[in-house]
Amino acid sequence: MRKVIHWFRNDLRVHDNEALTDAIQLADEIIPVYIFDERIFSNTTRYGFAKTNKYRCKFVIESVQNLRANLEKLGLRLIVRIGKPESILFDIAKDLKSSWVFCNRERTHEEVLVQDALEEKLWTIGQELRYYRGKMLYYTSDLPFPITHCPDVFTQFRKEVEKFVPVRDPYPIPAFNQHKFYSNIEEGRMPSLSDFGWEDFEITKGMSFQGGEDAALKELNYYLWDTSLIEDYFNSRNGLLGRDFSSKLSPYLAQGCISPKQVYFEVKKYEKERTENKSTYWMIFELLWRDFFRFMGKKHKNKIFFRSGTKDIRREPIAADWSKIQGWMNGETGVPFVDANMRELKTTGFMSNRGRQNVASYFVNELGQDWLIGAEYFESLLVDYDPCSNYGNWNYLAGVGSDPRESRKFNIHTQAKKYDPEGLYTKYWLDEMQDVDSKDLLAMNEV
Repeated sequence: MRKVIHWFRNDLRVHDNEALTDAIQLADEIIPVYIFDERIFSNTTRYGFAKTNKYRCKFVIESVQNLRANLEKLGLRLIVRIGKPESILFDIAKDLKSSWVFCNRERTHEEVLVQDALEEKLWTIGQELRYYRGKMLYYTSDLPFPITHCPDVFTQFRKEVEKFVPVRDPYPIPAFNQHKFYSNIEEGRMPSLSDFGWEDFEITKGMSFQGGEDAALKELNYYLWDTSLIEDYFNSRNGLLGRDFSSKLSPYLAQGCISPKQVYFEVKKYEKERTENKSTYWMIFELLWRDFFRFMGKKHKNKIFFRSGTKDIRREPIAADWSKIQGWMNGETGVPFVDANMRELKTTGFMSNRGRQNVASYFVNELGQDWLIGAEYFESLLVDYDPCSNYGNWNYLAGVGSDPRESRKFNIHTQAKKYDPEGLYTKYWLDEMQDVDSKDLLAMNEV
């Protein structure tokens, strides 16, 4: 009996899942497993923030629930545990005498430590850990250069890749046979927020995301086929208020509830059947940015987490002013545009891309604080947190990343005037500003 343990990580889907497809072809029996790593869901960061705040925690639980349901439709039972993956998976592999453990390879530090530890354990019992791909649009092996020569500037990377490297077709949902799972192993209960120290909650103001593959595909269908919102994406993408100014796919991409290749080909299908314009291209353009940050993480490794960044700009540590930092986190800096964005983040776990750039610039350039603290706070709160994208963007704003410009300092007043001229977004999040005239409100953003 050839048994494969499929360790689900950030690939919480059955569509376009290379590891799952391969397992179907190779194995007589498949044991799907997801482990809530106690170090990720229960620990804190070095600056004392919850490693995974309640917003992303709930989203992941919902995503794993949906994965379990979708696997059941295909004749498989998802094993769920809480603990250390390298220990739990090793015990399962040893007890079931499996042949392999399949998983998506991760490239960032904490995830690499776990997969390396598991691989070493499996070697002791003659089992192999097989790595697969699934987080990116492009395969590293398809690039026209070795990863060590990947351009450090996005524009150069895009020019060398998008016109010359084809995107591989997504894998279809595999055809499962009912006899593929018959190990006598307890499925394990799905954890609740309380298992990780959080109380249940409901978001009543701002964006709320339902986790899971089904919700991801529904969101993609809504943004393209139901509403044609994609046709104005280039103009609307810097919006701040409401659901429809962007696709809202980022949380699903971060957890692998949807494949970037699936998004790419659905956009291409839309272009063929309805409209091709600058906006449809720009959605693919943003997927390229996402890949670029991952290639930077693969090329520069832990440098993306260092104060000196990928540019190796040596800087002395900055003494943290926690009164300023706390004011920034709570949306109490006195600069309305910054405060509105930070209160949205604190209330929902989400913030627009335009907002993220502004509050990060303010944190670094106006408050003069260490960008690593801001990046860790985002890591804790963001429902769509992804290590490479988050730290890559903070590298940019701190001036230590792969950026041809010397400074990415944002003029908060100019930004507010351009993107929230009537103060509608600011007033939505700041109750104390409801009666302030829009011109006076704008003037308060002078820093």
